[in-house]
Amino acid sequence: MDKVVYIMKKEEKIRLGISIGDLNGIGSEVVLKTFEDSRMLDFCTPVIFASVKILSFLKKHYKSTTNLHGIDKTSQILDGKVNVLNVWKEAVNINFGQEDEKIGSYAIKSLTAATQALKNNEIDVLVTAPINKHSIQSEEFKFPGHTDYLNQELEGNSLMFMITEDLKVGLLTDHVAVKDIADTITPELIEQKINTIYQALKQDFAISKPKIAILGINPHSGDNGVIGKEDEEILKPTIRKINESGKLVYGPYAADSFFGSNNYKSFDAIVASYHDQGLIPFKTLSFGKGVNYTAGLNKVRTSPDHGTAFEIAGKNQADNSSFKEAVFAALKIYKNRQEYLELTKNPLKRQPRKVQNKGARE
Repeated sequence: MDKVVYIMKKEEKIRLGISIGDLNGIGSEVVLKTFEDSRMLDFCTPVIFASVKILSFLKKHYKSTTNLHGIDKTSQILDGKVNVLNVWKEAVNINFGQEDEKIGSYAIKSLTAATQALKNNEIDVLVTAPINKHSIQSEEFKFPGHTDYLNQELEGNSLMFMITEDLKVGLLTDHVAVKDIADTITPELIEQKINTIYQALKQDFAISKPKIAILGINPHSGDNGVIGKEDEEILKPTIRKINESGKLVYGPYAADSFFGSNNYKSFDAIVASYHDQGLIPFKTLSFGKGVNYTAGLNKVRTSPDHGTAFEIAGKNQADNSSFKEAVFAALKIYKNRQEYLELTKNPLKRQPRKVQNKGARE
């Protein structure tokens, strides 16, 4: 099994909720493929929020060997089974590769039911299969994606954190139009995002003294104000202020050479100013192994680093590696966080904790 499995004890079954995503995409395929390996059930109890009828149809379509256990309420969840909680029971027409508002509404039914179960502590963590951001829009659901919705429903301030074992990239701005990026980045936003990442590295990844790099807003970090003044007037003063609190934050670094020079390997996390600045290098370096983790919330949510992949949907060609990594990451983060909370709740009873710094394997 993969690396996370080695630290799991069989008696500690984490309830892993899964929202099914867009049924016309590859989400259901990667979910089914992931749990064809029965050893996964030694370390978590999956609960898929969907319909056992539709998943049985998809199981047959993909010739999957995953055994499904249909339930109607969370009190019926069984360890050792791939539980499918029936969020709906009516028939659904699937047209692989097609954008469909009706299918989008089922993706939202799954997500809202799973989120409610997460809030009620009926599941421990949530892994979300990919959605189509256009087809999910309705009068009842007006969010750009999972992260914004979960930020409203859960406690804390969410941050898109793309993670692998050796590379972690956070964003100052995520789904923001390029023309609005400079106006969105403020000292308050920078401090909030850095504090969120710093805390996540400590409690969720067991890194004792995190080192964080920040990429510049403008090309060449503004070249001392020649190419925009945001780096000189906003980023640099805020970094100095953060350093005064004792956090190890460095930058701003010119984004064009930062990853190609392997400079990123010297840091526990990199903070990009905007979506493509961070996600293009991240996905180039780690596609298929990356995980999208929503840091900063009181509950653990992960997802694969890919979308619905309509072009291959229904063809049994999808690679489930990233979804499986998302499962492993959710389990590991949950256990790290539980340990951190246990060790910090009573300072008089603290015990030494195994921690790591950059260079140690997670």
